[in-house]
Amino acid sequence: MVRKASAKTSSPTVTMIPISKARSNLGALIQQVHLNREYLMLEKDGIPMAGIIDIDEFEDYIELQDPTVRPIIARGRQEYLAGKSQPAEDLLRQLQDRRGGQIMRSQDP
Repeated sequence: MVRKASAKTSSPTVTMIPISKARSNLGALIQQVHLNREYLMLEKDGIPMAGIIDIDEFEDYIELQDPTVRPIIARGRQEYLAGKSQPAEDLLRQLQDRRGGQIMRSQDP
């Protein structure tokens, strides 16, 4: 039996699924997680045992576990709360003005 956890906010959908059912449908479930940004919680005898999330979110989670990243995030939050931030559109406009109207974008390797 597949159960969807209720969510009052617009957070991603969490689907509870027995491990035995996940085992036989793993390929389709992984595609569902990746394409729809859903979360899966695998259960054994009704007890949550493991979760499956998209690789991008997993990599973000792993990065946040790095102790050198936490102070950077804390400093950024403090600057934001102190009003030292600006909308991204303003920053892009400033960069565009400096480059004579051209927006330079980095290229993926």
